[in-house]
Amino acid sequence: MDFAPWTYPVLLAVGLTAGWVDAIAGGGGLIALPALLNLGLPVPLALGTNKFQSACGTSVATWHYVRNGLVDLRACRVGIAATLVGAALGTLAVQRCDPHLLGRLVPWLLAAILLYAFFRPTLGAQDHPPRLRPGWFYLGFGLTLGFYDGFFGPGVGSFWAAAFIALLGQNFAKATAHTKVMNLTSNLVSVALFASAGCVHFGAGLAMAVGQVLGARLGARRVVSRGAHFVRPVFLTVVALTLLRLLWLNYR
Repeated sequence: MDFAPWTYPVLLAVGLTAGWVDAIAGGGGLIALPALLNLGLPVPLALGTNKFQSACGTSVATWHYVRNGLVDLRACRVGIAATLVGAALGTLAVQRCDPHLLGRLVPWLLAAILLYAFFRPTLGAQDHPPRLRPGWFYLGFGLTLGFYDGFFGPGVGSFWAAAFIALLGQNFAKATAHTKVMNLTSNLVSVALFASAGCVHFGAGLAMAVGQVLGARLGARRVVSRGAHFVRPVFLTVVALTLLRLLWLNYR
């Protein structure tokens, strides 16, 4: 499928915006995926292309967070392995199952996260003792959210961030950084499987990826320099917008 020349600068700008938002609070797919669908791409091709461009931006954000000491990759090993397995199973399942039922459930889970975070203004402001052993946390949430990201995806960054804050006691900045590691794992698995099925439009994906890399770098720098107090309002906004979009798509 070929696009007019003006399409590619627009896709770059969309990728830039999505990468900035995604690096800070997740939810970049809320911007990128509708843009790809509006170009007329079939749903499987749009999903695969979105995963491709997202993986490019997420890899840059992850590298920036690791380099600045917000993430210890060795501590995430169980989570990375579990997310890899979960994402592979989810990506294979989505090609055989209808995600419509999940689409009707997820908005209510996001609403619960939004209300919980909104009425707990100190939530994620600083670290607190974990409520769950890291090994069990990474195994359970890696398999579950990895599968969800491969199968459906919207709001997965919000679910990861909320889990890191509520159960591992991380502040918003650390939770965002660790979320990127998990997102990158599931994105890479999904991209590999989508690409093997011919479901990635590399022209559109590369144009968006350039913007994603720039946006992710800018967003990650802002998180490192501003910390948890900056992430919280962006997180709440992204969760609210994702919630509204999913309600519109599934209950209109």
